Amino acid sequence: MKTYLSEFIGTALLLAIVAGSGIMGETLGAGNAAVALLGNSIATGAGLYVLITLLGPISGAHFNPVVTLIFWKSGHLNLKKMLGYWACQFTGAVAGIWFTHLMFGLPIIQESTKARTGVGIWASEFISTLVLLFVIRIGDKEAKDRIPMLVALTVTAGYWFTSSTFFANPAVALARSLTNTFVGVAPSDVLGFVMAEVLAALVMIGISSSSKQKS
Repeated sequence: MKTYLSEFIGTALLLAIVAGSGIMGETLGAGNAAVALLGNSIATGAGLYVLITLLGPISGAHFNPVVTLIFWKSGHLNLKKMLGYWACQFTGAVAGIWFTHLMFGLPIIQESTKARTGVGIWASEFISTLVLLFVIRIGDKEAKDRIPMLVALTVTAGYWFTSSTFFANPAVALARSLTNTFVGVAPSDVLGFVMAEVLAALVMIGISSSSKQKS
C-alpha cells in the first residue's frame, strides 16, 4: 500500500508543480512565453529532484506508466504491481491538475484548447521518451545514487530542446488535456503523444532484449 500511495502522491505533486508553475510563469511573465517556460522548466526540474530523492526508496519514484512498463519488463515488478502503479499514476496526475486549479481559484473541471500535433511533435515525444528511458537505464547501472539529479536535469533541458516540451509520460499527457492553462494540450492531440511515448518504450524494450541476448 505504501508503494502505491507513493506513486499517487508523487505523480499528483509532479502535475501540481508542472501546472502551477506554468500558471505562475505565464501570469508573472505578462505574456512572455520564454519567461513562462523558464519558470516552468526550472520548477519542474527542482520538484522532480525532490520527489525522486524522497520517494525513490519507497516505490522507485516512477510517476510514469512507460517507466513502470520498462521496470516490469525487466523483472523488477510483477503484473499486478504494474497495473496498480498505472492506476495510481493516472489518477494521481488528474488529482494534481484539479488540486492546482483549486489553489489558483480556477474552475476545477476544464478542457484544454491548445493544439499540439503534427509529425514534429510526435517525433519530439518519441525522442523525449527514448532519451528519458536511456538516462534511467544507464543511470540505474552506472550512477544509481545520481538518478534524481540525472532525471531532473534531463527533463529541465528537455523543455528547451524539444518542440513538445518533453512530456515523455502518458499520464502527464492525459492530465494536461484537463487544464486550459499554459501547460495544456487539446484532448484530441493526446493520442498522438501517448502513441509516440509507448512506441519509444517498445523500442527501448527491444534494445534491452537484444543487449541481453548478445551478452
